[in-house]
Amino acid sequence: MNSITNTQGIDPRVLKELLQLQTMSKLSLFADNPSSSSSDETSDFSELLNTLMGQGVGTGTDPLDASDLNQSLSNLPSALGALNKSYTPLQSLSQSTSISQFEGLIGQASLKYGVDTSLVKAVIQQESAFNHQAVSSAGAKGLMQLMDGTSSGYGVSNPFDPKQNIDAGTHFLSGLLKKYNGNEGVALAAYNAGPGRVDRLGIKTDQDLAAKLQFLPKETQAYVSKVLDHRTNFAQ
Repeated sequence: MNSITNTQGIDPRVLKELLQLQTMSKLSLFADNPSSSSSDETSDFSELLNTLMGQGVGTGTDPLDASDLNQSLSNLPSALGALNKSYTPLQSLSQSTSISQFEGLIGQASLKYGVDTSLVKAVIQQESAFNHQAVSSAGAKGLMQLMDGTSSGYGVSNPFDPKQNIDAGTHFLSGLLKKYNGNEGVALAAYNAGPGRVDRLGIKTDQDLAAKLQFLPKETQAYVSKVLDHRTNFAQ
């Protein structure tokens, strides 16, 4: 933002609106951030906000004090930098909380059925983003997006119950991994598209999957790639 060197004769309310519009994209990042900083930079930033809102320099139609305004504007980069260092995206916080909430259940199911926890987490991330109340347009429900037929087959009475859903989903995934001899890509394709469709294409190994991937729905093609990417992240 360029420094303002000539503010005489400009209605301060108009100038204030221009400044607010120019800084809005940066300010919105911190609107819901509950953390606070006692640093000088944060104080400068608060002072600038007061200035923009007409509480610092000038009120009503009185001329703005250009030197005070320019001083506040010059402090904007350092103030934003300080706040940015302490800012944690709300989405990241929410996801971390969700994963932590279900960590124990995922660990139990993974151990019970011999499936790596990172793979279970990756499936949950892609299926529901750890939302245990998720419902797809096709009617799949819960964390691991179980269809009603799958749920009933594994004795699930409430697909929105995280314990039942994770247990059944991991059990189902374990069965697919065994069916396809540990070929994770094929197991994931079958989890998404159904084992019948995978079998009809004669896909048994990850090499078969790579050769015939184009014959599967585009959703399934993307699904396999995304889950494997998620798994890499969770394994770190």
